[in-house]
Amino acid sequence: MKIRSFLLISACSALLLTGRPALAAETAGLGQALQPLIASHPGKSGAYVLEKGEEALLARAWLTDRAARTIDVQYFIWSSDNIGILASEALLRAAERGVKVRVLVDDLLIDAKPEALLALALHPNIEIRIYNPKHKVGTSTARRVGNIVTGFRSVNQRMHDKTALFDGLVGITGGRNMADEYFDYDHGYNFRDRDMLVMGPVVAQMEGSFERFWGSPLAVPVEKLLAKELKKMTPERVARVCAGLHAYAEKPENFAPEVREALANLPQRFEGLLRELAWDEVRFICDLPGKNDERHGLGGGGRTTTELAGLLKRAKKRVTIQSPYLVMPKGALALFRELTARGVEVRISTNSLAATDNLQAFSGYRKQRRAILASGIRICEFRPDPAIKRELIERYPKLEKNAPLFAIHAKTLVIDGETLFVGTFNLDPRSANLNTEVGVLVRNPRLAAEVERNIERDMETANSWDARDNPDSFAPLAKRQKLKLWKALPLEPIL
Repeated sequence: MKIRSFLLISACSALLLTGRPALAAETAGLGQALQPLIASHPGKSGAYVLEKGEEALLARAWLTDRAARTIDVQYFIWSSDNIGILASEALLRAAERGVKVRVLVDDLLIDAKPEALLALALHPNIEIRIYNPKHKVGTSTARRVGNIVTGFRSVNQRMHDKTALFDGLVGITGGRNMADEYFDYDHGYNFRDRDMLVMGPVVAQMEGSFERFWGSPLAVPVEKLLAKELKKMTPERVARVCAGLHAYAEKPENFAPEVREALANLPQRFEGLLRELAWDEVRFICDLPGKNDERHGLGGGGRTTTELAGLLKRAKKRVTIQSPYLVMPKGALALFRELTARGVEVRISTNSLAATDNLQAFSGYRKQRRAILASGIRICEFRPDPAIKRELIERYPKLEKNAPLFAIHAKTLVIDGETLFVGTFNLDPRSANLNTEVGVLVRNPRLAAEVERNIERDMETANSWDARDNPDSFAPLAKRQKLKLWKALPLEPIL
């Protein structure tokens, strides 16, 4: 993976680190660079696993800089932290050079100021819509409480999709939201995550899903949600917000010195990534807006749930899963018992209490842990300070004195060492029944083996604890006490 990161950093650093285009103007755009490659593999899609946060971020940056026609992005979380601001500025620059940009973000955890959202949305080449806006954007506290009381199921139906599409040629999907901690840039907490970069016919499937969500009544333009604030948005205010974004991106103090050094010293190449693409039949699986037709209760399933359950049922030798949260939905434990009873080895990599960022979800897992282990599943709980931390972050030596905590956030399934799923689906009731989910599915032994080896490395004793040893004791006392409180509540359906 070091070679891959080297190539991606060299190709992509300039965009994020200087706020200027990464390559000279005469360099070919995405169409010229990629169309011949795609045409040389008729009927096949190219796939590349983005394991490290830095390379995942830089790949997005390179593609954003090179897009000539369209950029469509869809995220569950888009924070107003360092990464979120830089990503917004990169999209603004793309729009300023004529690229049509569409952004769809879930409402639950959005923290952008109304002025910032409107300033971007008022650009003639940018559209922003908010999915299921019942919590934050344009919603008062009283109305939010009313929404929860009168429509508990509805407010819990979130868009957990994470996709980025560039010129209809390249797509990225996986576990990463747009925030510091998903790209190894948070100084307190970093996620072990995974994305897939794809090109070819599968991108059209991703575009079809985006269009369904974009056209859904659940996707509401920010101008409609912030109508009162919109009246106050003078041209001067819009210009001030946009200038502030550009100024932030141009400040060298916003970036680590060693990354700026990479910009100065490394050649600009993207060809290395392209050479490592695996060309095969790749499918994009996704839910419909709204997830399912249920109106009462918290069940209902969905297309991704059905697809993944069907894959598991066909396993013959081995199932390897990585999921940050492990709360068995209805019927899941019985399915795994059937697998282990006929000799299928089932291994799951998940977070320990010491590592997890979500005590509520861990409380559901903690209630089930004994039953899951009794079914014959092997569970490895990730440590907050794994031995591989130096391998996970390129610049870790610079961070060692104030090392961040680590946690699993990747959502991955490998079956029989041949079939690989990388996406947004957590092994929990929320992903099964409430949140819309997406992911890439490919039957390719090389890619599957590569990812499985990385998960197996995460499961090694230096990086994870065996769940049979009850590693909760390694968590701080305060965290253990809070867990007891959450365990007392009947939260499983919404975890």
